[in-house]
This record gives sequence, structure tokens and C-alpha cells, in this order.
Amino acid sequence: MIEYFAHETAVIDSDCSIGKDTKVWHFSHIMSHCVIGEQCNIGQNVVVSPEVVLGKNVKVQNNVSIYTGVICEDDVFLGPSMVFTNVINPRSAIKRKNEYQQTLVKKGASIGANATIICGNTIGEYALIGAGTVVTKEVLPFALVVGNPSKQIGWVSEYGHRLEFNKNGIAVCKESKEQYQLKNNTIIKL
Repeated sequence: MIEYFAHETAVIDSDCSIGKDTKVWHFSHIMSHCVIGEQCNIGQNVVVSPEVVLGKNVKVQNNVSIYTGVICEDDVFLGPSMVFTNVINPRSAIKRKNEYQQTLVKKGASIGANATIICGNTIGEYALIGAGTVVTKEVLPFALVVGNPSKQIGWVSEYGHRLEFNKNGIAVCKESKEQYQLKNNTIIKL
């Protein structure tokens, strides 16, 4: 029994796994051996390539390409038209499927519209990647990064609000009121 929704124009290969209450919208293609968790939303015109893994409650906006080698943990947000790569030096005439690199997007991270994530990197928990950013290196947990190439310009809370630290290295999320500590370039939720 199918426990997910797929629009009639979606193409879903028979040998993939899609979790309960997930929605797959117009003109999207879910390719072989993908694992998509429960309560995900796969927007319009999305390509999920073979062997991609998406955790629970992953939100994929319209026109996103998720290529082989990508793993997104729970609660990840992928903004409109953002893209992952999976080979460092692609060439049309040279097959490099054995060179696909893994990209890991950790729990709660958000990637903005039109961002590009160069393969082989890890996006830390609850990191926030600004719209149009080109990520060329690892992104720390809770980091706020923007630009091309990406540059860290601050820290954010689990709710995605910029954290302003006092002289003791403590910040409070303006929405959740949760406290965070900055110590040795690492965020600790108190």
C-alpha cells in the first residue's frame, strides 16, 4: 500500500523507498535506489538522482537537483533552484561515476535559493546558507555563510535567527528564547 502522495506527472522509479506522508509534486523524478523519509515535501521539477538519501521532514523546493552522493539528514531545507554537484572536474566525454563524492547536509540545515554546493563537503547542523552562495568548503554547525566563494559572517540559532553574543559568549534566540554559548569557534546550546 502506497502511503505517500505523488502527482500524476511525477516519475518514481520502482526500486526506491518513499516514507509515509511524503508529497512528490509536478514533473519531479525520483530515481532508482533513493531513500526518502517520512513527511518530506518534494517540490515541482525536482530531480532526485540514484542512491540519494533524504531524512524525515526534508523540504525540497521547486527546480532542485539532488545528485548521487548527497545525504540530507532530518529537517533539512533545500531552497528553490539550489543545486548539488557530485564530481569536481566533470567532462562530457569522460565517465567519472566512480569519482562521485559524498556531500552531507546535517540535521536542520537550510540552503537558500540558487545556492550551489560543491561536492565533498559537509554542511553542519542548523547551518544557514544564504541565497546564491557557492559553498566550496566545510560549513560549521550553526554557521551563517554567504557569497561566492562562501564566507562565514555569523552564527544562527536552531530557529534560523542571527545570534549576537555578549561579552561572556552567550546569545539568546529572539524567537525560541533558547540560549547558546560560543566557545572555541563552536556553538553549544545551553
